[in-house]
Amino acid sequence: MLTETGAPPAAPAGADSPASPRSRARWVAGAVAVASGGATVAAVVLDALTPAAARAAAEATVGSILGLPGLLLAVPAFLLLSRLPRHPVSWVVAGNALAWGLDGLAQSWLTHALRGEVVLPGATAAFWYVSRFGAWLLVGLPLLLLLYPGGRLPGGRWRPVAVMALLATTVLPLLLMVAPAAALDAGSDIDPPAYYDRIDVDPTSLPLPAGLVVPLARVGLPLALLGVLVCVAIVVLRHRGAGGEQRRQLRWLVWAAVADALVLLTAGVAPGDLSSLALALTVSLTGAAAAVGLLWPRAVDIDRLLGGTLVYGGLAVAVVLLDLAVIAAAGALLGDRLGERDATLLALLVVTALYVPLRAQAWRLVRRWVLGEQEDPYRVVSGLAERLERSDGAEEQLTAVAGGVAEAFRSPYVGVEVDAPGGGRLVAEHGRRPATVQSLPIAYRGEEVGRLLLPRDGVRAQLVTRDERLLADVVRQAAAAARASALATELQTSREQLVAAREEERRRLRRDLHDGLGPSLGAVVLRIDTARNLAAHRPEDADRLLRQARDDVAAALADVRRLVHDLRPPALDDLGLGGAVRQQAGRLLAPPVAVTVDAADLPHLRAAVEVAAYRIASEALANVARHASASRVRVSLSCDGDGALVVEVSDDGVGIAPGAPAGVGLVSLRERAAELGGRCWVECPPSGGTVVRAVLPVDGRGDGG
Repeated sequence: MLTETGAPPAAPAGADSPASPRSRARWVAGAVAVASGGATVAAVVLDALTPAAARAAAEATVGSILGLPGLLLAVPAFLLLSRLPRHPVSWVVAGNALAWGLDGLAQSWLTHALRGEVVLPGATAAFWYVSRFGAWLLVGLPLLLLLYPGGRLPGGRWRPVAVMALLATTVLPLLLMVAPAAALDAGSDIDPPAYYDRIDVDPTSLPLPAGLVVPLARVGLPLALLGVLVCVAIVVLRHRGAGGEQRRQLRWLVWAAVADALVLLTAGVAPGDLSSLALALTVSLTGAAAAVGLLWPRAVDIDRLLGGTLVYGGLAVAVVLLDLAVIAAAGALLGDRLGERDATLLALLVVTALYVPLRAQAWRLVRRWVLGEQEDPYRVVSGLAERLERSDGAEEQLTAVAGGVAEAFRSPYVGVEVDAPGGGRLVAEHGRRPATVQSLPIAYRGEEVGRLLLPRDGVRAQLVTRDERLLADVVRQAAAAARASALATELQTSREQLVAAREEERRRLRRDLHDGLGPSLGAVVLRIDTARNLAAHRPEDADRLLRQARDDVAAALADVRRLVHDLRPPALDDLGLGGAVRQQAGRLLAPPVAVTVDAADLPHLRAAVEVAAYRIASEALANVARHASASRVRVSLSCDGDGALVVEVSDDGVGIAPGAPAGVGLVSLRERAAELGGRCWVECPPSGGTVVRAVLPVDGRGDGG
């Protein structure tokens, strides 16, 4: 049973044995590939042995060109028959390969067999295959279009239309099989070459009157073309209604149709052999696209391939047609005055002198109109830089990036999305956002800071490698702008936090002074006044009030010391950073925990750095005392090669369990370091214990990263 995509079910064990169906399919696939490819190779040999005069007398196309699809389709046929031996499309592609290869061989043998005085054997059979049976090659393409990808004709209302389209393509082949040559020639204005007078040109003909044959012959080719067009329309409609993997597979046929149309447009004005070569290429492209669509539909991004083919193929065809038109016009203008040879030479000289210098400029203008400024990378990058210089705020810069990319790549929509602090996002857009977009990361110093949004579908959404490199250069500028936007947002947030923290600290100090220290000192004043009034008559009560006043003053002094310590630990001024940390370690970690503090040769540090280092070390020591169960703790205070202060607290305790959430203490460590532009991280080395390491800039310049 076939699946939706036409792939067969998994083969059972032993399916590759010599007698298995899969093994037989491979033998058949190999035989078809060898026969079709070998026929084309044999045609090449015969064409080499046949004089050009004989081919001109026969008015025949080179057989190897006609049989080229047989060689090109040999590989797709082999792959399809080997992997999908029960799929009808596999046999259609294989049949096309074999039929085209034999058609080319028959043409080459026919011309070769009649070149001498003696007609070689097989000339009549070769003529019958080329001129009569060869018309069945027209049926291969519509049959492939209708059976792909599921292996069945379309169902529903399209089934009768598909059957009628197939029948329309068989009218001409059936007629050529049975119509007499004389009747066929009667409806043509071209006399047949005398080259074929020595063979039987009617081996399978019936005595049909010319009155019947001529009308059928005149409508046969239009009917065949109409049948092919109807099949193409069915594929397009099925593609619009399909989804998922089947839609991806059908897009391969759509790409083949686009490529075939571009090839045929170019070859439409070419000589006969080139036209035959173009037809061979279109047949081969269709078969190869069907094979890739069935076997490896995701091997290539088909949307990008289709868009690139439309844009660049269309531009190339337009340029070729323009070149031919210019040369033809020059020849037509000069041909009446000069001889044919002189006119041709003069036309080439005029085109070379006047048109060629303008052709490159015209090509650039057309590309710029269709694709944007990709042709001039310097102009794109410098234009974006100029936009950024004229933009003041962060949002204006992101809008400038979106507008610059949209203008450079002629994209109908571009979005720049930047991560903001707190999990938010800042988005600047140019154009109307489509239903689906593709996201390209914007990285700054290895860190993703945002995304560039582009349309996922459409011609201008497809980029070739050179365009991707240019877009990468533009994205680097977008990254700088995005980073500047993020830093501006962070700076504004930091300013607001600083103002809020300052006002909150002032409110706390006011509350402590007003609600704590103020009433205490007021009570002391009242007690001292009362004691003075009682001192002369009741000395005992006065002495009791003075003692209470003393206790209140002592409590007030304790509050003052607490406030001072919260602002800046006094030990930092009395003992220095190293001594203050030693003192704090002695308070938090009692014996038998052995504490070592290394703080030699520290330079003069800013007050903010000293306080942050002391707080980080104190919090780390407190965590050791509460959670680590350590026997040894080492605190190191030193400066690294960049002049930053490195605070490291390590212990031999139990460490931190994997996956444990960061507590308030660990978060505060990172926040204190980040306030100064530094970094702080906690590690649990394989040897055990925990290491808290903080790097604090001494000169006031943060990491910036």
